[in-house]
Amino acid sequence: MGASMCGHLLKHGYTVTAFNRSPEKLESVRALGAQTASSIAELASQCQVIFTIVGFPKDVRQVYLDTDGIVSHAQPGSILVDMTTSQPSLAIEIAQAAKERKLDALDAPVSGGDIGAKEARLSIMVGGESSVMTHVQPLFECMGKTIVHQGGPGAGQHTKMVNQTLIASYMVGISEALLYAHKAGLDINTVLQSVSSGAAGSWSLTNLAPRIVKNDFAPGFFVDHFVKDMGIVLDECRRMQLALPGIALAHQLYVALQAQGGGQCGTQALIKALSTLSHLDWPK
Repeated sequence: MGASMCGHLLKHGYTVTAFNRSPEKLESVRALGAQTASSIAELASQCQVIFTIVGFPKDVRQVYLDTDGIVSHAQPGSILVDMTTSQPSLAIEIAQAAKERKLDALDAPVSGGDIGAKEARLSIMVGGESSVMTHVQPLFECMGKTIVHQGGPGAGQHTKMVNQTLIASYMVGISEALLYAHKAGLDINTVLQSVSSGAAGSWSLTNLAPRIVKNDFAPGFFVDHFVKDMGIVLDECRRMQLALPGIALAHQLYVALQAQGGGQCGTQALIKALSTLSHLDWPK
């Protein structure tokens, strides 16, 4: 996703300096005209607006708050924008650390997956000061179509947790529905023609159900990352004393999929875990 988002900034004429902890992943953006930095510290010292999108909260903490991280090396007045799906509490911590060094920080997780990133139509959920978002808005518009300020630091991450809670239930429902159609002997593509345009329609049904039918489990969004996201939701639920049994069930089903070796598959691979409950092999 990060490479696609970087590419859109380049296409709109912005000067981009990129860094990746896996240097070979820089080749695609270098070919599009991006400059590259040899370290996070070097990049942070050169850029006025710094975007990050990494894997897990521990990565976010390292990239921002380690002694050789962004907060320590960014120039005063720079804007830090984390687009990783991460912990709301960590977003608040980064915003506070940034403020102490005369930096501004936004948490701006995204939804739309690999397709949304490639087509520059991500939904971007922004937490932080609205005046800071105004400065970054033209850059956000290069990457996304729905860009909404949700509130102060951490509000973007909380909104992404709402998004992930919705997706978790959608994916359970889609997997169960396709298994029902298969067991009943229906032609699944014909079924999808009827249900996709009715009240049951959703982005996930339109974009991910056809991948399931084709046995395409390549990741638009990794199962391992989705399990991480649901874990954050459940942690927040415990903190708020909020009971959400649906997300807890979805989390357990996805953990089962991880145990079956599906952690690097896309979230649509959930059908594999559910099919085993009825001793079915999803058609190959």
